[in-house]
Amino acid sequence: MSSSDNTCQGKSSWPELLGAEGKVAAVTIEKENPLVEARIVPKGSAVLHDFRCDRVWVWVDERGNVFQVPIIG
Repeated sequence: MSSSDNTCQGKSSWPELLGAEGKVAAVTIEKENPLVEARIVPKGSAVLHDFRCDRVWVWVDERGNVFQVPIIG
């Protein structure tokens, strides 16, 4: 976690969602922290690298399952 995480409100990481279906993970994240928007991102996609407290990348593999711990950023 970066020091920037301390400035964000609510839950900031979801290790328990590893292996979960991406759409289910996104709904869970937004339910557990309504201040963020969970965005599903297919493996290998390019994303912005700016840090934002209102965004969580949900990285999914070719089967649509989460393969990286979703964190605020």
